[in-house]
Amino acid sequence: MVTIKNIAEMAKVSRTTVSRVLNNSGYVSEDVRKRVEKVIEETGYIPSHYAKSLRTKKTKIVGVILPTIQTETSNRIVTGIGKELSQQGYEILLANTNLNKEKEMEYLELLKERRVDGIILIATNTEPVLVEKIKEINIPLVMIGQAVDGIMSVTFDDYHAARELTLTFIKKGHQDIAFIGVDETDRAVGYLRKKGFLDEMVANQLKVNEEWMQKAIFDIDSGHDAMEKVLTSASTTYKKSIPTAVIAVTDRLAIGAINYLKKQGIRIPKDMAIAGFGASEITRYLDPPLTTVDYQNEKAGEVAARQLYNRMHAQKCTEKVVLDYRLVLRKSL
Repeated sequence: MVTIKNIAEMAKVSRTTVSRVLNNSGYVSEDVRKRVEKVIEETGYIPSHYAKSLRTKKTKIVGVILPTIQTETSNRIVTGIGKELSQQGYEILLANTNLNKEKEMEYLELLKERRVDGIILIATNTEPVLVEKIKEINIPLVMIGQAVDGIMSVTFDDYHAARELTLTFIKKGHQDIAFIGVDETDRAVGYLRKKGFLDEMVANQLKVNEEWMQKAIFDIDSGHDAMEKVLTSASTTYKKSIPTAVIAVTDRLAIGAINYLKKQGIRIPKDMAIAGFGASEITRYLDPPLTTVDYQNEKAGEVAARQLYNRMHAQKCTEKVVLDYRLVLRKSL
C-alpha cells in the first residue's frame, strides 16, 4: 500500500509538502507541486475527491471574501450563496477581511493558490489596485455590492434608495436633515447613498448643512460618535439649532446614533426622526422600531452564485445585475 511517506520519498520532498499539495494549503512552488502530483497520479494514491480534481482540474470549491462576519448583511448574503451552490455540489471557503483592504488582495492570491473554481467578493471598494488584482488572478469572479466594468456584479440601487428615503423625510415635513455616511472609496455605500441624499435635497431646494454631514466607519460606536459631532457642531455654530432628522447609511450606524440621542434626552421621532439601511432583524425591536431600506441580501447571494456557476461552466450569464429595494417604514420616522 502506498503511503504519504512513499510519495514524499519518490518526489524527494517532505511529508508536509505532500500534505500541503493534497489539501491545497500552505505555500508550495509550482515545480514541486507538479512533481508531487505526478507521483500521486502514477502511484494511484489519491483521495477520491482529489483524484477527481486532478482529472478535471476542478476542486468544486468557491471562495467567498467578505468584509466582516459580524453583520446580518454578510450572513444573509453567505446564506444565499451557500444555498445555491450546495445544490450544484459546491462547497464554500470563507475569508473574512475585517474591513482590511490589504486582506482583500491577500485572500484573492491565497484563493488562487488553493485552486478554487471561482470567487465571490462582497466588495467594499473599487480601487484600481483591487480591480487589477482581480484581472490578474484570472479566476471566474462575481462582486456583490459594487460594480466595475468588465467584472460580473450584483449590486443594489443605492442611489435611488437614498433619494426615495430622503424624499420620504421631506414629505413628512423635515427640511433640516443630517447625514451619517462612510468613506467614499466604498462607491455603493459611501458615494451613491450620499449622492442620492444630496441630489434629493437639491431637487427640493433644501439647504445642506455641511457640519451635519459626518463620516463614520462600519460599527455602532462610530455611529454614536458621528451623531455626537452633528449635535456638537449644531449647538456651537447654530445656537443650539439641531436637525429634525438624520439618515445613516447603515443600520448599525443608525443604532449608534440612536444611543447617543437617547442619552441626550432627544426623543425619537418627536424631536428627531432617523432611518438606516439594511433591514437588520434587530431594527424591528428597537424603541421605536427603525425605518430602514431592505435590500434582499439573501437573494443577492443566490443571484451571484448562479452568475458564477454559469460563468464557471461557460454558460450564458448576465454581467451586471441590479436588485431592487423596498422602504420599510416604521415609527422612527
